[in-house]
Amino acid sequence: MRRSILSSLRAHLGRLIAACLAIVLGVGFGTLAMTTHASAVHGIDETIGKQYGGVDAVISAQTASIAPKDVAAARKVPQADSVVATTSAYMRIKWADKVRPETLGVQARYDTSKIAGPVATSGRLPDSSLEVALPAKLAAKHQVAIGSKLRLATYNDKAFTVTVVGLLDDSTAVGTANAVATAQSVKIFEPEGYITDIRVAAKPGISQEALAASLTDAVSKDLQVYTGKGYITHEIESFTHGIDILGGVFGMFAVIALFVACLVIGNTFTIVIAQRTREMALLRCVGASRRQVFSSVLAEASVVGLVASAIGVVFGVVLSAIGLTLTRQFDWGIPKIDLHLSPASVIFPLLLGTIATIVAAIVPARRATRVAPLAALRPDTAPVAASKAGLVRLVFGFLLIAGGGGLLALSAQSNQVLVGVGGGVVSFVGILAIGSLLVPALVRLLGALPARGGGVPARIAVGNAVRNPKRTAATTSALLIGVTLISLTCVGIASVRKTFDITMDDQYPVDLMVETYNEPMPATGQQQLHDIKGITQVVPVRSATLKAGQEEVNVSGIDPVAGAAVIHNPELVTKLKTPGTALLDYSTMKMLHLSDGSTLTLVSGKQKLAMKAYVATGLHPITINVADLQKIAPKANVVGYWLASDPKADGSDVIDAVEESLPTVKDLSVSGGLAERTTYTKVFDVLLIVGIGLLGVSVLIALVGVGNTLSLSVLERTRENALLRALGLTRRQLRGMLAIESLLMALVAAGLGIGLGLLYGWTGTTALMGGRTATGAVQYALPVGMLVTIALVAAVAGLLASVLPARRAAKVAPAGALATE
Repeated sequence: MRRSILSSLRAHLGRLIAACLAIVLGVGFGTLAMTTHASAVHGIDETIGKQYGGVDAVISAQTASIAPKDVAAARKVPQADSVVATTSAYMRIKWADKVRPETLGVQARYDTSKIAGPVATSGRLPDSSLEVALPAKLAAKHQVAIGSKLRLATYNDKAFTVTVVGLLDDSTAVGTANAVATAQSVKIFEPEGYITDIRVAAKPGISQEALAASLTDAVSKDLQVYTGKGYITHEIESFTHGIDILGGVFGMFAVIALFVACLVIGNTFTIVIAQRTREMALLRCVGASRRQVFSSVLAEASVVGLVASAIGVVFGVVLSAIGLTLTRQFDWGIPKIDLHLSPASVIFPLLLGTIATIVAAIVPARRATRVAPLAALRPDTAPVAASKAGLVRLVFGFLLIAGGGGLLALSAQSNQVLVGVGGGVVSFVGILAIGSLLVPALVRLLGALPARGGGVPARIAVGNAVRNPKRTAATTSALLIGVTLISLTCVGIASVRKTFDITMDDQYPVDLMVETYNEPMPATGQQQLHDIKGITQVVPVRSATLKAGQEEVNVSGIDPVAGAAVIHNPELVTKLKTPGTALLDYSTMKMLHLSDGSTLTLVSGKQKLAMKAYVATGLHPITINVADLQKIAPKANVVGYWLASDPKADGSDVIDAVEESLPTVKDLSVSGGLAERTTYTKVFDVLLIVGIGLLGVSVLIALVGVGNTLSLSVLERTRENALLRALGLTRRQLRGMLAIESLLMALVAAGLGIGLGLLYGWTGTTALMGGRTATGAVQYALPVGMLVTIALVAAVAGLLASVLPARRAAKVAPAGALATE
C-alpha cells in the first residue's frame, strides 16, 4: 500500500494543488496571527524587564499615595540592600514650535549601581541643579539640542531656566518617557515631590519573596508590595491586555480561515476520490481491504496536510517578519518589536493544519470504502439528489434555522450578545445543511436570464452548475462563509457607527468649544479659527455672570440661527429659537433646585429675566438665546467660539491646529466631542480595515475552492466537453460556458451572504447597542457602496477562478478526448 500511496500522490498531484493552496493560506494566516502576538508580548516583556533590572521588590501606590515615611521604613528593612524612591515633578514647558505650554514629567536621578535607571545616549546625565536630560525622541521632535536652554514652569507659575546636558535612551519606552534631573532639581521644582513607586534590591542570599514579605510589614497597609518578577508580570499584563484581546480576534479569524480551508479540502478529496472510484475498486479486487483503502486515503491526506502546513508556517513567519519591519517605519509610541518564534506559534499551526486536512478527508475516505469492487468497475452514474440521508439533513437544517432564528430574536430583545452569536452559528449551520436544496434553486433562478439570452453555452452552464447539488453547495459554502462575515462586519460597524454618531450628537452636540480664562478674545479670533483647514463654521459665544436665586451663575448666549450650523442636536436648536428658553446641564439644574420646564429667574442689578429651564447635555452650564442675554446683559463680551468641523477632515489634525491657534491668548481651553468622536471613528476604521482584510483571506481560500472545483469538473467532463466541441462549440464558447458556471456560483454565494450579513449585522447591533444608548434607540445602516463592492469583487473573482480551468478545457483536442476512456 505504501507504493500505491506514493504513486497515487505523484499521479494526482495536480488535482491536489488547490487543496494544498487552501491549507497554505489557512495555516499561514494562523501562523501570522500567533507569531505576531508572540512577538508583541515578547517585545513588551523585554522592554519592561530592562526597565526593572536589578529590582527584587516594588512598593506601588494603588489606592493611596506613597509618603516619605514609607520610603524611610523601607530603608530600615534589614533585607534591603538598595532602596530607590522614583520621584517626579510635572512641569509646564513652552517648546519653540508650540504656541502654548505642554506638560513634561521630570524624574529625579538616583543611584543605578544596583538598580537599572535612565541611560544617556549622548551627552551626560545631570549632576547639578537646573540641568536636565531629555528623551531622545522628544528632543528630536521639538528640535532641541544638547546645550539648549529651556523654560520650565510649575502650575502656580514659578519659572525655572534649565540647561539640556544629555539625551536619554528611550528606544524601549512605551509612550513618552520622562526627562531626568537631579533629586535637588526635582525638589526645587516640586518641594512635596510625587513618589511614583519604591524599588528595592535585596541583599545577597535574600529571596524576592522574603524581601517582599518584610516590606509588606514595614510600609503602609494601603500600599501594594510586589516581588520584582511579580511587578514585571503585573506591568506586562497591563500592556498586553489589549494585545491578548487582539490576539484572540486574530485567532478567531484564523480559525475561520482554516474552517473554510477544510471545506475546500473536503470538497477536493470528495471529487478526487469520486474520480478514482475504479482505481479504488481495482485495489479491492487485487486484495486490498476496506481498512487499507480507508488508511491509504488518510495517509495521502496526512502527507498533503503536513507538507502544505509546513509551507504555510514558513509563509506566515515571512509575513510576520515583513509586517513587524513595516511597524518600525511609523512612530506609534511603542518600542521596536523584533520577530519572536515561540514553539506554540510554529508547532500548533503545523499540527492544526495537518489534523484539519485529515479530518476533512475522513468523509471522502469512508465513501471510498462503501462501493463494492464489481459495482465500482462499472461506469459511474450521476449522483442522486433525493435520498433518505438528504431528506433527514434537510429537515435537520430547517430545524436549525428555526432554532437559530429564535435565538437571534431573543438576543435582540434581551440585548444578550452571546445568545445572538449562538443563534447566528446555529442558523448558519442550518443554511449550510440545506445548501444542496437552496443553492441549486438560487442558481436556477439567477441563471434563468443568461439561459434565455446566452444561447446553448449558457443553458449548458446552468445545467452543469446544478447537476451535482451537493458539490455545488459545498463549493459555494466556503465563499458563502467569507461573504457573510465580511457583510456582517460592514453592516455591523456601519450600524454601530451610526448609532454612536446619534449618541454623540446627544452627548456632545458641538464639535469644538474654544474659550479663554479671564482674558478677552482677539478681534480677529473668529476669522483666525475659520481659516483653519477642516473648520466649516465658527459661531461666537457671549457670556455674563448673573444671579439665579442665591447663586452666581455664568450664562452663555448664542445666536440660534447661526448656532444651527454648529449644534448637531436639532431639538436643542429648536428650543434656543424659542424666546425665554434656557438650557441647563444636570449639575446646574440640581444646584438651582429646578426641574425640566420650571421657571428660572436671572438677575442683573435691578433687571430680571424669567425663563423656562430645560435639561441639555453637552452645552455650557446655562445657555440661552443671545437676544435674551442682551436684554439683561447688553455688554456681555465674546469669550469663546463654537466650531463645526468637516466630517471628512482628520479630527486630530483639526484639534491640534485649533489648540495652536490664537497665539495672543495665554490660556486657551479647547473642548467638545470631536476628540472622542475622532478616537472612536479611528477605532471603527481600523476594525473595518482589519476585519475585511482578515476575512478576505477566507474569501481567497474559498475562491481557490471554486477554481479547484471547476478544474476537477473539467477533468471529469473531458469527454463531454470534447463531444460539445465536436458538435460545433468553439473554444471561446467553452470558456464562456465555464465562466458563466463560475459566475453563477459566486453571485449566489455573494447574494445569499449579503442577505445573511444584513440580518446578522442588524441583529448583532441591536444586541450590542440596545439599552446602551442615551435614548435606548439603535440606528441601522445599509452600507450600499460596500455591499455592492463585495458583490462585484465576488463576481470578478468568480470569473478569474474560471480562467485556468477554461484554458485547460479549451486546449484539449476533441478527437483525442473522445478517444480516451
